[in-house]
Amino acid sequence: MEEITLRPHHGMCLAYYQGYGYSERFNQRMQEMLEAVGRNPVVKLQVAADCICAECPSRQGERCETEAKVAGYDRQVLSACGLEEGATLPFLTFAAQVQGAILSPGKREAVCGSCQWSSLCNGKSRWEHLEP
Repeated sequence: MEEITLRPHHGMCLAYYQGYGYSERFNQRMQEMLEAVGRNPVVKLQVAADCICAECPSRQGERCETEAKVAGYDRQVLSACGLEEGATLPFLTFAAQVQGAILSPGKREAVCGSCQWSSLCNGKSRWEHLEP
């Protein structure tokens, strides 16, 4: 079975992604990731650069230039979902946990409201239909 390494906060980013991003290459990567997670791979959650970060212009080697901020988002997602770094689980199980613990109860802004893309994340989540 396919395994993808994923930053925990990217479970929220993927839920709201609309085709906007840092660059055309980044947007293409996000589309590829949406297709990949649709196949329900196993995800390994890590508080570090992942497959989505590969095309982000803020990536500097294996780290983000705003690492402290995004690592905080990751840790809040892990905590809210009752998970630990290194956890491996099917993506749709993880997405359902994100939906149930953060998105449905309206806690997204408390987790990542300081993100520059936050204003794009007020619509309907892709994961609304998932049960935790």
